[in-house]
Amino acid sequence: MTLLDAAAETASADPWSAVVGQPQAVAALTAAVASPVHAYLLVGPRGSGRQAAAGAFAGELIAAADQRAGSDPARSARHRRLAASREHPDVFVLSPSGPSLRREEEVSQLIVEASRTPVEGPRKVLVVDRFHTATPAAAAALLKPVEEPAGSVVWVLLAEQVLPEHVTIASRCTRVDFSPVPNAEIARVLVSEGLVAADRAPLVAAAAAGNLHRARVLATDERVAARRETWWNVPDRLDGSGAAVALLVAELRSMIDEAGGALTERHRAEIVALDQREEHFGVRGSGRSVIEAQHKREHRQFRTDEIRFGLTTLGARYRDEIISMPGEGAAANRRAAAAMRAVDRLRATAESLIRSPNEALALQALLLDLPPLSDSLSGR
Repeated sequence: MTLLDAAAETASADPWSAVVGQPQAVAALTAAVASPVHAYLLVGPRGSGRQAAAGAFAGELIAAADQRAGSDPARSARHRRLAASREHPDVFVLSPSGPSLRREEEVSQLIVEASRTPVEGPRKVLVVDRFHTATPAAAAALLKPVEEPAGSVVWVLLAEQVLPEHVTIASRCTRVDFSPVPNAEIARVLVSEGLVAADRAPLVAAAAAGNLHRARVLATDERVAARRETWWNVPDRLDGSGAAVALLVAELRSMIDEAGGALTERHRAEIVALDQREEHFGVRGSGRSVIEAQHKREHRQFRTDEIRFGLTTLGARYRDEIISMPGEGAAANRRAAAAMRAVDRLRATAESLIRSPNEALALQALLLDLPPLSDSLSGR
C-alpha cells in the first residue's frame, strides 16, 4: 500500500488520517481551510506525508468552497476522495518527468492549467511535486503565477528543502514544515497494515529513517538487517588509506545494486506488460517514454534512499561512540571532537544528495574524511 492509496481509502471518513506523525503540519493546514491564502509550500523529507497532506488539503479546500457540498455530505466526501486519489477535475498535480522541473515543458503546462476555470466549483488547486528540483529558469517563470494567481486558484508546492535559488518564490508562500515520521509511528502503521510482525517492525522503521513509503518497500526485504550491519561496521574498517576506502565503496555500491534487484525485476515486468499492450492494440510509444523516465527516477531515488539509510546508520554509530567514550583528558577529547565532526559531515552529505552528485565520488570523499573507530587507530 502506498501513501496515495492510504489517502484515497480513508479520505471520505478522515482526510488527514493518511498523514502519519505530523500533528503540527495537519493542524496548520486544517486551520487554513476556512480562509486560505494563494500559495502554500510543504517542506519535508521524502516519505514524511507531504503528498498525502496535499491531497487531503486540496479536498478540504474544494469542499469548503463548494456551497452545495455544505448541505450534501456525499458531495463533500466525493471531493475529498477524488482529491486524495489525484482524480478530481479541479486538482491538477504535476510531478516532473525527469530529474528536474523544467521551464520549457512542465512550467508552461502549469501556467496554462492555472488559467483554466474550475470545473465543479469556484476553486482549483495546483499541486507541484518535487519543487526542490526546479531549475532557476523554472522557478523564475513560476514566480508571477504563484504570486498573483486567479482568485479561484490555490498553489501547493512540495519540496524536500528550500534551495537558495528558490528563496524568492518560497517567500511568497505560507510554509508548512514536515518532519521525518517517528519510528514508533512507522512501526505502528506497518503492523496495523499487516506488512510486518510486531517484533520486526522496529528494525524496518529504523531502516526507513522517517520515510513511511520506504518502510512499506522494506517490509518485504529480508536483507535490510544485513545491510545495516555492513554500514555500522564501516568505521571499524577505515584505516586512513585510499585503498581501504576504495574497497569499501565498491562493496557498498555492490550491496546497493543487489538490494535494487527487486525493483529492477518489477520494472522489467512493467515493460513486458507495456510491450504486450502495444502488440495487442497495435499502438507504439503509448506512454513508454513516461514509464522509462519514471523507472530511471525510481532507481535513482532508491539508491539515494539506500545511501541515506547508510549515512543514518553511520551517524548512529558515531553518536554511540561519543556517548560511550571511556576516559578523560586530551586523547578522549580529540576522539569525541572527531566523532562530532563525523556526525556533521554525514549530515552535510545527506543534504547534498538532493543535488544528485556522483555517487562513487561522494562516498569516497566522505569515507576519506571520517575517523576510524578500530582500537588500534581511533586514538590518532
